[in-house]
Amino acid sequence: MGYKVSVSPDVLSKAPKADGEIFLFIHTHVREDALDLYGFLNLEDLNFFEMLLNVSGIGPRSALAILGIASIDTLRRAIGTGDTSYLTKISGIGRKTAEKIVIELRDKIGEEKDGGSLKDELDALEALKSLGYSQNEAREALKQTSPESNTNAKIREALKILGGK
Repeated sequence: MGYKVSVSPDVLSKAPKADGEIFLFIHTHVREDALDLYGFLNLEDLNFFEMLLNVSGIGPRSALAILGIASIDTLRRAIGTGDTSYLTKISGIGRKTAEKIVIELRDKIGEEKDGGSLKDELDALEALKSLGYSQNEAREALKQTSPESNTNAKIREALKILGGK
């Protein structure tokens, strides 16, 4: 028997290409007209997804889209520092929804004292976009860089990743 499981692009990229097996943590979303499954590679991603679902106005598709744009650490920093501009770059998330996410999740995540690394990531994203890469390509490459790197190091790492494709 097979099941349709919705996953983020990050999960798809790590899945075996041919007839391989993958272990996923599953969230079952029950509605009156459907039963949807959402899969995650680790428990931390599942827990963050479920935390996003508790924000009014955020459904499973939006929560999955949020998880697909950046690492959990980056999302935690954006929410912890109250950076709604980072969250509004997600398709379907407007300013009011981003503010609601920050207000409702900041206490659960804890406020971040260092907003510098988030600024480094945003600066690196803008630099990669100015070099001609799409926002999705740049975000995917930045997700694979070291979170402790400064802006220049993030750009260099991302360019190596993008150049290897």
